[in-house]
Amino acid sequence: MASISSLAVRELPLFPLPDVVLFPSRPLPLHIFEFRYRIMMNTILESDRRFGVLMFDRNQGQIASVGCCAEIVHFQRLPDDRMKVLTLGQQRFRVLEYVREKPYRVGLVEWIEDNPPTQDLRPLATEVEQLLRDVVHLSEKLTDREMELPDDLPSLPTELSYWVASNLYGVPLEQQGLLEMQDTVARLERESEILTSTRNHLAARTALKDVLPSE
Repeated sequence: MASISSLAVRELPLFPLPDVVLFPSRPLPLHIFEFRYRIMMNTILESDRRFGVLMFDRNQGQIASVGCCAEIVHFQRLPDDRMKVLTLGQQRFRVLEYVREKPYRVGLVEWIEDNPPTQDLRPLATEVEQLLRDVVHLSEKLTDREMELPDDLPSLPTELSYWVASNLYGVPLEQQGLLEMQDTVARLERESEILTSTRNHLAARTALKDVLPSE
């Protein structure tokens, strides 16, 4: 019988992406053109269609040690053996060690999950969702463009926390921090802080727009 530790650890092909953080249940389209990753994708398609996505920090020149497993759900072959693939985020992982560097990285990884909650997460999730709706509403007023949240916005707190984190733009290090958290409460609380700051900023800009004459 396999031990628990052996079930929680596996080798996984790894794909570092500049300033990109993938979250569970979130889609990630990719255009594969580098030779080594074409090899990797062809190999993956013959097995379980899974590989790990890790954020590569351009400024520091470092690859994150925590990432998210991606599963290929659709692919299209292009000329010159290039490929378009649509992937979907699965479980998170931590790289324990690299077992191979060429032609592409392969790591020994362990799966990680959020710790079981010690409190009811629904009130906090409801607060985050309302803040999200406030931000969208203020953005509409500021840009005079119609914006809507998707009908399939996750209702479960953990899935909502992943959705919000994946839709933060231009802050990959912040996203990486949220990905590494193993406490749903802490993730939702941080997102509440971010959304509150964004809402206040947008509200101030909207108020200024209302009082200034339009050109």
